[in-house]
Amino acid sequence: MTRDKLCSLIRKKQSIIEGSVDVRTTDGYVVRMFCIAFTRPQENQIKNTCYIKSAQARAIRAKMTATMTELGTKGDLKSLVKELISAPIGDNIAKDASSIFPVKDCYIRKVKVLKKPKFDVTELMEWHSADEKVADTGKPVEAKKEENLVAGSGGRL
Repeated sequence: MTRDKLCSLIRKKQSIIEGSVDVRTTDGYVVRMFCIAFTRPQENQIKNTCYIKSAQARAIRAKMTATMTELGTKGDLKSLVKELISAPIGDNIAKDASSIFPVKDCYIRKVKVLKKPKFDVTELMEWHSADEKVADTGKPVEAKKEENLVAGSGGRL
């Protein structure tokens, strides 16, 4: 998540709930995932603010960490990246946390790789060979004809 997107979400009269968790994937990577959520007013709410109590924040943070841990431990790093790109994980967390307090704009804002497994060349080749099964749709580059250049054209003849 970019800094300007994050800054556009932060407003007055609401609470921010942030959570992080360290997860080990099945292929040996240790990643730290950061999640952020914001409170929203309930339907038919009269008061301007929608602040959260600390116990409610702890309960929502516990749901965040449980969801992120489950997401990270069920597959390898490649499947985790695909899941983060395609699936609405933030919406699932917001839906789970709404029973505690209404939540909006829940996102996985950052993922850091803390530890990598020992380098294995065969695994690397498997990753690249799986992507190469897709047919190459490009066309070959035509050979460039050499032109006769005159003296004084940059020193090339």
